Amino acid sequence: MSGFSSEERAAPFTPEYRVFLKNEKGQYISPFHDVPIYADKDVFHMVVEVPRWSNAKMEIATKDPLNPIKQDVKKGKLRYVANLFPYKGYIWNYGAIPQTWEDPGHNDKHTGCCGDNDPIDVCEIGSKVCARGEIISVKVLGILAMIDEGETDWKVIAINVDDPDAANYNDINDVKRLKPGYLEATVDWFRRYKVPDGKPENQFAFNAEFKDKDFATDIIKSTHDHWRALVTKKIDGKGISCMNTTVPESPFKCDPDAAKAIVDALPPPCESACTIPTDGKISILVKLH
Repeated sequence: MSGFSSEERAAPFTPEYRVFLKNEKGQYISPFHDVPIYADKDVFHMVVEVPRWSNAKMEIATKDPLNPIKQDVKKGKLRYVANLFPYKGYIWNYGAIPQTWEDPGHNDKHTGCCGDNDPIDVCEIGSKVCARGEIISVKVLGILAMIDEGETDWKVIAINVDDPDAANYNDINDVKRLKPGYLEATVDWFRRYKVPDGKPENQFAFNAEFKDKDFATDIIKSTHDHWRALVTKKIDGKGISCMNTTVPESPFKCDPDAAKAIVDALPPPCESACTIPTDGKISILVKLH
């Protein structure tokens, strides 16, 4: 067990919905800034934002105090990814590595584009469907360099260390060997997932080839350096909330009571009496010719 827990506020699939993280003492923390990047030597923490097979586009709210997970909104509407034939929702557990940041002011030498202003994304390929807000420990296997509307948007490929088959996966070639077609499907998914919303296909550096574990680890470490500059105010985050409870050198560090006051001001936790709205997009299947 990681010692972390989560607490939902308001009903899922509403604009008010939030998932807050807590530490082992039950104190509210930021999944962006307070969950350590490393779980162990060569093992990274991952914040699960979207469970595999689900459609609601949930993400760490980088501009909200304590950075809870919330559903993305575009043009006043809650975002769902389409079921892009033949896939159902997200085809991995999807989330982010904490204490990382893709700096929009940094031009990436590999892609020629600046960062997307978010923590680095992770696709977890293990057999378990994880829960939204869950903190898991992952082995990094490789990385894909996606370019999303002119921004660098790295996609880390990883596996939960608690997966029954984790010992068999140590680099990107193991994914090619043991899960044939999965990496190709990953590129296909990321290339086309915005097309049903009227957007162009996404592009990739390195001719859409996955780079190995060592390359991926170097990229993650560089985004960790960018995060440290952000949270210590060496870089202007321009609207990003750096409120945290654990980073000693950060001018944004607050005490647990201040963090609790942020959450207490929001709608109460969602109990079983919550009415969960439905959205027609959840069940729409889109086939692209």
